[in-house]
Amino acid sequence: MMSNASTRGSKEYKERTDARRSPEQPESYVLRGGQAGAARLRLINRVKWPTTERLLGTAGLRAGMRVLDLGCGGGAVTLKMAALVGSEGEVVGIDLDPSILRLAQQEADGSKLPVTFRHMEAEELNEEASYDFAYARYLMSHLRHPERALESMVRALRPGGLLAVEDVFFPGHICYPPNAAFDRYLELYQAVVRAKGADPAIGPRLMGMALDAGLSDVQVELVVPTFREGEGKRVAQVTIEHIREALLGAELATSIEVDTIVADLQAFADDERTLMSIAPTFQVWGRKALA
Repeated sequence: MMSNASTRGSKEYKERTDARRSPEQPESYVLRGGQAGAARLRLINRVKWPTTERLLGTAGLRAGMRVLDLGCGGGAVTLKMAALVGSEGEVVGIDLDPSILRLAQQEADGSKLPVTFRHMEAEELNEEASYDFAYARYLMSHLRHPERALESMVRALRPGGLLAVEDVFFPGHICYPPNAAFDRYLELYQAVVRAKGADPAIGPRLMGMALDAGLSDVQVELVVPTFREGEGKRVAQVTIEHIREALLGAELATSIEVDTIVADLQAFADDERTLMSIAPTFQVWGRKALA
């Protein structure tokens, strides 16, 4: 019998997959945007927030800071950071997808938190010495020139400012016992991201990128949230559904194959004797020089 957690997961999965790509979704981006994309991002944040919250505290996020959230998506982390910096601080969220930013702004309007959202490509950021803390999660792996984005984040920091980034090492997922649908999901995701000129295994590169951008006191940690049950085991099937259009466009898979993978992943996730991780995530943080 399916557990209550599995039933809820299946219902949320159906709600997410009923929607298709927003007409405003940037063509260069692999995952869906708009309302459907926001739903996936909320799922990711619920699963990933415990390790992100720990990173932010370790990296030095404090009350009163002015914070940049680059590639903010639906603003879930942006709003949480705004609550942490409080009324004396401010968080600026920047994203490429205008439809998802409107959804983020709607949530911010009801929160009365110190948040501002801007529509901009990550590599267009040209501010200097404007922030105390800069952050990006799951952004660099989607960019053709992630080094430029990271360098722009460092430029945007005030002297002594702090930076924290998180991104994936997609080949390193845990799945036990081995599962053919999960292996195919990993293969297809990496292929479609590389087809867009980006790097789905960028995680280990982040430390060197941070050093090259001029950060000091650079630290690194790898987190691999792994689940026996619950929402964490729904991330794979939701993600492959959300890259469906990109896969079809690149002729990497057929819609029938995607349907089969989604069904097989759901059945695997429903089995409480299986283990499944979300993408292994490298966390890197450091400080900009005082002069």
